[in-house]
Amino acid sequence: MHIPDGFLSIIISLICWAITVAILAVAISRTNKSLGERQVPLMGVMAAFIFAAQMINFPVAGGTSGHLLGGTLAAITLGPWAGMLAMTAVIAVQGLLFQDGGLIVMGANILNMGLLTVAVGYGLYRSAAGKSQKTKLIMAGIAAWLSVMTGALTTSLQLWLSGTARIDIVVPAMLGIHALIGLGEAVITVAALAFIFRTRPDLLGEGSASAEGSRGWVVAGVLITLFVVLLSPFASASPDGLERVAENIGFLGNGQSSPYQVIPDYTIPFLGSTPISTIVAGAIGVMVVLALAFLAGRSLQKKIS
Repeated sequence: MHIPDGFLSIIISLICWAITVAILAVAISRTNKSLGERQVPLMGVMAAFIFAAQMINFPVAGGTSGHLLGGTLAAITLGPWAGMLAMTAVIAVQGLLFQDGGLIVMGANILNMGLLTVAVGYGLYRSAAGKSQKTKLIMAGIAAWLSVMTGALTTSLQLWLSGTARIDIVVPAMLGIHALIGLGEAVITVAALAFIFRTRPDLLGEGSASAEGSRGWVVAGVLITLFVVLLSPFASASPDGLERVAENIGFLGNGQSSPYQVIPDYTIPFLGSTPISTIVAGAIGVMVVLALAFLAGRSLQKKIS
């Protein structure tokens, strides 16, 4: 669902940037007041895992693919404000380093895939507070699905307001394909949470947004993330939901290339389009996201003392 430059008008892009910056300012302020010392490594690991998981496109109907967004997973494990910052780190690195999503529209991408998915996911999951683990997992799955639909809807509205597509065409097209992609989001989110419930239930305890952490857990998280990167060459090469809709409706050609390229399309230039190139690119991205989220968390945490 990464929007490239050219799909949205400048005015809509600036409005999205303004909303995103305002929400992030609140997130930084609230995180600065609540982020515990032991949450910092978890914030980095979770951001890195979501980055790696987003590289694994899975096929859906009609030659279309989708991938995890991760907003609900980040919100449940980190809390809403730290979750928003982690998602912002992921989407920013994807745009700046891998040219996945435009620079002018990055505010919209962060808003659609990061901030709104976290808000929707966390809000719905909190409604299961005090309930059984099974109820929480069911609610997490529903929240994950709805978070994808929310991102798809806001993207549709931005495309309409930009004059890129008619609302009566783009909304049903985007929601239809992302209803299927959302099922994958729900399955992955529930599977990840079920794993955490079994191994570190304290991370999901009432009143705790990842209150505890340990060096061993962080190492395990990084290793799992790197393992996910090894699977990236097997990701579906089919267009994702937004690309498919853009192709079908006829505005795919509006997309503009990035003014620069560092690691375009998750491919190391001198390694070409090979599996090892994708793996190396993914490993670089994981380390950059991990470091960025960790340093951001550490910076915010230092202000507490």
